[in-house]
Amino acid sequence: MAVSGVRSGRRGRIRRAVAVAACVVAAGVVPSTALATPGSGVSGTILAKGTSEDGLKIKTRGRTDVVVRTITVAPGGSTGWHYHQGQLIAVVQSGTLTRTMHDCTVETTTAGKSFVEPAGPHHVHIGRNLGTEPVVLYVTYLLPEGAPLSVDAPDPGCDV
Repeated sequence: MAVSGVRSGRRGRIRRAVAVAACVVAAGVVPSTALATPGSGVSGTILAKGTSEDGLKIKTRGRTDVVVRTITVAPGGSTGWHYHQGQLIAVVQSGTLTRTMHDCTVETTTAGKSFVEPAGPHHVHIGRNLGTEPVVLYVTYLLPEGAPLSVDAPDPGCDV
């Protein structure tokens, strides 16, 4: 029973939790997706997907989603800043991909070359096509089961 306008019990706790959450959002404490840097000129197609029962003996606990995907980045296109929750291996089929890493270093990978991207939010990066022909990638993702292919992130201050 409520005493002096204060609700007790489960219903009261839920209402208080909702009120606190509303205050936190109103105060701007929750990170905003407006800080993310959206990509443009990028398309992708999943070629195959499966789930490993044993975690593939990599740094994921439990089951691992393995996704094989082709990605095309149009001239002038960009992936936007992002990271992956699992490791990925990529092969550049055509074009030249320019990646800027979290520490503002720049890596360029040309057709016929490959690279590995480590997992985690401390490995934020952006991929760009600064050339005149499309960049085509073949990418294999090794992700914790149910994880998204990538997670949007804000520009770490590299001014790209």
